[in-house]
Amino acid sequence: MARSRDPGDRERLLTGIIELCEAGQAIGAPADPDIQRLLDSIFMTLVVEAERDIRQRLSERLADAPWAPSALINILALDEIEIARPIIARSPVLQDHDLIRLLVQATLEHQIEVARRPRLAASVVEAILARGEPAVLTALASNDSAELTSDAMGRLVSRAKDVVALRSPLARHPRLSSELAEQLYLWVGGALREALQTRFHLDARAMDTAIDDALRSAHRGETPEGEDPLENTSEREEMERLLVEKLDSAGQLRPGYLLRVLREGRLPLFIQALARLGSFEPGQIRRAIDSNRPELLALACSAVSIDRSVFPTILDHVRQLNGGRPGGGSEGARRASSAFGPFTPDIAGMAFRQAVGAV
Repeated sequence: MARSRDPGDRERLLTGIIELCEAGQAIGAPADPDIQRLLDSIFMTLVVEAERDIRQRLSERLADAPWAPSALINILALDEIEIARPIIARSPVLQDHDLIRLLVQATLEHQIEVARRPRLAASVVEAILARGEPAVLTALASNDSAELTSDAMGRLVSRAKDVVALRSPLARHPRLSSELAEQLYLWVGGALREALQTRFHLDARAMDTAIDDALRSAHRGETPEGEDPLENTSEREEMERLLVEKLDSAGQLRPGYLLRVLREGRLPLFIQALARLGSFEPGQIRRAIDSNRPELLALACSAVSIDRSVFPTILDHVRQLNGGRPGGGSEGARRASSAFGPFTPDIAGMAFRQAVGAV
């Protein structure tokens, strides 16, 4: 079989060796170093040339084997994700330093699987927090068995200000403290706030008052004393999103609000408000105003029923607040005027989403 190039023979040989190893493990046979070295060599030689489906079946078979060669397990852990997944999730052969190496060397999908691994050690948790990849942090927050210290939980809650996906798993995490719950309360939506109130017996009135105070400060563009506004950008953006959400819920968010906040020099609030009014993503509005195509901004404004006569003023304010962007000069402004053609706001919104997707 070893001399055969037939994939079936190669797989039967691998299966036979695995069964011999499992039988030896079952009767408690000692691991002879010479035999172990021979097994390592055989497995590595066979697996390197094995087809994908053979490697996948081998991965499932060896995922729970404590006797599996370390070099082989590490190679399978770096294989394509469908092959690597059971190894990363279950193999007792993988050590903490192996998992940390995966966080550095492997793809994002591999890193997410590392963060999901049961009973993840504190050293691996620290490596995940240090890298700060949002998708991996979210997987970690959903891993109730990971060794998360109070400091690690605090760092995750702090990241929840700008990583929306973290909020729901953190709100339900068994290691969330009441102090951290109060901090997280500022960033979550209504349903999660109710869950936090019930679980930690939070004073809803006091918490809502704190949110209202923060929203009023954000609306006035205030920065707490001693705080660098550049270091507080993500928090301010979240406050502005909550303010827009609250105005919309109260029926007070109207197209005229856009010109008002621009006159106050509040470009981020303009982005959030325009996105909310048009059911756009804030990132779409940001791409539009950072482009050299003012007609994109015009389409977004047309979609929320801004009048053609008002748009030049809006464009002028946006350019003043955004370093001269969107560019295009007077020719760009002329093209923008055509965005207020004889079509409905719905059509303008569809055209905006399609056009900004190409930017």
